[in-house]
Amino acid sequence: MADRGGTLAVVVPVYDEAAGIRPTLEALAGQRDADFDAVFVDNGSRDGSGDVIRSFIVERGLTRWRVIDEPQKGTGAAADTGMRAAIAAGATLLARTDADCLPRADWTASIRRSLTPSSQGGRGLGLVGGELVPRRDEGVGWLTRLALRGAVHLAEAFGRIRPGNRGPEYLGPYLMAAGCNVGITAELYVAAGGFPRTRIEDVHEDRALVNAVRRLTRAYARRSDVVVYGSSRRVRAWGLKNTLLWYKDHAYRPEHVDIR
Repeated sequence: MADRGGTLAVVVPVYDEAAGIRPTLEALAGQRDADFDAVFVDNGSRDGSGDVIRSFIVERGLTRWRVIDEPQKGTGAAADTGMRAAIAAGATLLARTDADCLPRADWTASIRRSLTPSSQGGRGLGLVGGELVPRRDEGVGWLTRLALRGAVHLAEAFGRIRPGNRGPEYLGPYLMAAGCNVGITAELYVAAGGFPRTRIEDVHEDRALVNAVRRLTRAYARRSDVVVYGSSRRVRAWGLKNTLLWYKDHAYRPEHVDIR
């Protein structure tokens, strides 16, 4: 494996996704670079999500895929459990997506290329944040999808001037790396402290990880060739304005955030 930069693991937090997770499983099973482990972290699902994933694993003979449990509620807690389980099993490169997302067919290959040392033909990044593109199969119109893409880039621009993301302790500019499309080396993940073990209502764990990385290295970047198609179900449930406010430090905070 040394000539490929290391062992890659994909981590997927899962909560009550039994009805909709199969497209995500199909997208991961269809990766052109299939040389990866997959860790699905069942975060207290009540709908048999874990059994759906296990059935798919058996159906496809995916011996490097597994399901583990994390009862502590929270995307941060589930993602961290999965990352650390992957590291304990020997992974040196880590990628995360979510159970309602569709990684493009070249996603794992692009993650690997980004994180592989330059001496081995890669880009030598410690952390990579990819492009998040709205899914086209959820009934959301093209204009709303376009607005969402624009809002992501606007939010990143705002993040670079946001006081909380600036300071002498940071070695480089702010990077918005969505938790559903991020890659990081195992070494840097451990050094940065990993995803905070929090609930999504409390902290945007992806932002916290990026800011921890920025205190340690300049070797991080957004890559347009690392693409995930993300769910727009919050937009359908809350509307575009409230969804954007939710991602802006939870300025919109509904009673129920686990939209299914």
